[in-house]
Amino acid sequence: MTEAAFFDLDKTIIAGSSTLAFGRPLYSAGFLRRGTLLRLGIAQLSYMLFGADEDSLERARDQMLDLVSGWHQAEIDAIVAQTLDEVIEPLVFAEALFLIDEHKRAGREVYVVSASPEEFVRPIAKMVGIDRVIATKIRTDGLGRYVPELERYVMGAGKAEAMREVAERDGIDLEGSFAYTDSYTDMPMLEAVGNPIAVNPEKELKEAAEANDWPILEFQRPVSLGPKVSTPPPQAWIAIGAGIALGTALIIAFGRKRTDT
Repeated sequence: MTEAAFFDLDKTIIAGSSTLAFGRPLYSAGFLRRGTLLRLGIAQLSYMLFGADEDSLERARDQMLDLVSGWHQAEIDAIVAQTLDEVIEPLVFAEALFLIDEHKRAGREVYVVSASPEEFVRPIAKMVGIDRVIATKIRTDGLGRYVPELERYVMGAGKAEAMREVAERDGIDLEGSFAYTDSYTDMPMLEAVGNPIAVNPEKELKEAAEANDWPILEFQRPVSLGPKVSTPPPQAWIAIGAGIALGTALIIAFGRKRTDT
């Protein structure tokens, strides 16, 4: 069977919330009011400082469904495509890119697993070289407009359930696979694989990782993906490489330890 690496998106691959990051482009396009944009900004700040618990994620889900009801999916797809480089590229962690590449080189399948809408997640995943996406999907009507119903909600236990479905479909060995996330609400995701890793963990997840002797990684260096933005100087890449190499060594050792036991 094939092994895989499952990456959460927000605060794991990118430094922030993918959904909230598109708030300003949606406002500029006339989809959001100024008050809504302000609330999104406050929510983003709170998320970055304190993380998100299950209750707040549930509230955000309900607010999102009410907000997008009636929007045309094709229009949202167009806005995301037009603003992706400007909005998301500066947020991508170099450390995440390195690990994604390392897993691919090891022959593992790589997935993004996110509670954010698929319309936001899939283009970001493609940007960082990942084709396989497990994300929340909002229903649309016959005219392609969103309705306030979910076809799939990939949050909490829903992430682990979706991963098991994918593993059965794609022949993935979950015990030999890896999962990366920052949030305690993703404990089911981490517990679904043999090699769980906490990334930029909030307090509760850090405590759980320490209690379970799971590796903890800190991603701190967003990096440009395109030629239009200057790349970090050589000394920055040396620091990135050294930090990731140490983290990767710990992860490999952790995986071997679990296999031996």
